[in-house]
Amino acid sequence: MSSPESGTFSVGDATELAVLTRSGFIESRHAGSAIVLDGASGDVLFQTGDPFSPVVPRSAMKPFQAVAMLTSGAPLEGEFVALSTASHTGSAEHVRLVAELLEAHGLTEDQLECPVDWPTDRDMVAELTRSSGSAQRRFMNCSGKHAAMLVTCSVNGWPLAGYLEPEHPLQREILSVVEDFTGEPIAASGIDGCGAPVYAMSLAALSRGIHRVGTASHESENPRDRAAAKLRDAVVAHPYVTGGRGEQDTAIVSELGIFAKRGAEGVMVVSAQDGTTVALKILDGNLRAAGIVAVKLLENAGALDTAEVARVSESFGLTVLGGGKPVGELRATV
Repeated sequence: MSSPESGTFSVGDATELAVLTRSGFIESRHAGSAIVLDGASGDVLFQTGDPFSPVVPRSAMKPFQAVAMLTSGAPLEGEFVALSTASHTGSAEHVRLVAELLEAHGLTEDQLECPVDWPTDRDMVAELTRSSGSAQRRFMNCSGKHAAMLVTCSVNGWPLAGYLEPEHPLQREILSVVEDFTGEPIAASGIDGCGAPVYAMSLAALSRGIHRVGTASHESENPRDRAAAKLRDAVVAHPYVTGGRGEQDTAIVSELGIFAKRGAEGVMVVSAQDGTTVALKILDGNLRAAGIVAVKLLENAGALDTAEVARVSESFGLTVLGGGKPVGELRATV
């Protein structure tokens, strides 16, 4: 990040968000911070820990990057809008979409500036094992976003090489959208795992930005809001494009039909159909409790009912096994 002294909230400022139990004993505790905004007003309904110190949203910042691309003229529709904000698993479908998007604009995988990586989709891993395949840029979970970035640069006549540099026109537009949607200047800047600039902001700021995405109107006079509405609807319509099998945000979107996006190092944002919005960070960076904490906070706020939370929780793999039999669970304590 921009300063070696800067950092997120401390252990002492975090609160317990979830516990894992085994045979009636609390084996692990997940601490962090969270904030919930009212759907209609955007006012704070609930907060715990320290939601006003900066965090690095990681991929939870992708919706703002996608809005910037759309308002810069990226000709994306349907699945390709969802792909622009994806943290995908590198499945055959994801790889196909990345290739199609690049080919449609005369671009190639070699022009992607994300690093080479292995997929996490188990079927693709098995295929690569059988075929003695290798790590490729297209398998990297951010390759869809990078492909959309290249397309945005291409249609604007911006340089394709160096599109990740902070002073590149695309990155300047992304920063403008980030500060516009979150309502405050960034706290620090750094380089994300995919090589793109990433910005630190408070959970309060992040929640404001995601609340705007969740409540944006297609009829707005503001083109950024129209783009946000288009993005939100594309994610809900194509949940597996934005994530993949086994991902908690994918399960939330597909099971409940609401907007959700995970970010590495324990970040999760969710916006319900009525606009109620949650932003949280698990302090130690472990995402396993993020999904259940997020939907439980929506339930507490009245945006989801108990049956909906129970249904999506089945997709999270929260049961703790002992000798192959259930002996405990991971559960939210908020």
